[in-house]
Amino acid sequence: MRILLSNDDGYLAPGIQTLFQFLNNHEKVRDCVMIAPDRNRSAASNSLTLTHPLRIHHYAPKILSVDGTPTDCVHLGINGALDYQADMVMSGINEGANMGDDVLYSGTVAAATEGRFLGLPAIAVSLCGHQHYDAAAQVVGVLLNKLPGLKLDRNTVLNVNVPDIPFKQIRGIQITRLGKRHASEPVVSSRDPRGKLIHWIGPAGQAADAGQGTDFYAVERGYVSITPLQIDLTHYRMLEPLADWLNS
Repeated sequence: MRILLSNDDGYLAPGIQTLFQFLNNHEKVRDCVMIAPDRNRSAASNSLTLTHPLRIHHYAPKILSVDGTPTDCVHLGINGALDYQADMVMSGINEGANMGDDVLYSGTVAAATEGRFLGLPAIAVSLCGHQHYDAAAQVVGVLLNKLPGLKLDRNTVLNVNVPDIPFKQIRGIQITRLGKRHASEPVVSSRDPRGKLIHWIGPAGQAADAGQGTDFYAVERGYVSITPLQIDLTHYRMLEPLADWLNS
């Protein structure tokens, strides 16, 4: 298969560099091209750049950077900016988890989502730490070997989270649902050297819903978590109650 690889940490991040090398040496991969942001764009979510043109820089063979968001990168890579036809989109390996509420903000998940929007199967891969990227790459290898037997509908993205431990210590793979975090920590306010007030977004909240069956639960116990995410955000169970409310 031909893989379009992106992320939100930037094209020089160790996670994407590790996965790029791994994919280009995997027996199931015919070709892999990386197109990723030129700097860290974590938490960019699904934003597209519409107010100014985007520039692609050819850093090395099969490695390109874009002065835009992860979604921009995948959009350009699929919609005509490259002379390349991918069979699937892969995003990662992200530095840090993308579990629970994280997926709403994650540029890693957004890159995969854009690939699915544009008709290609897509997987987002995150390492729940910043050390064992090689283990996460080996997990991707296991998934690639199994993909031919998997039938995904066109509304599904796979969100993969790998515990930050050596590959031999990973206990297995579990199919999970999203957990939920507590509300994020308060904004951190201070002043710059000129005395002007500045604010930092506070850290993400700790896990609140982390029971059995969640992504948090699996990773905490040394398992890889795979959560199927659906792109269609319609709350179907609310359609009838809302219609009744409107009619009344």
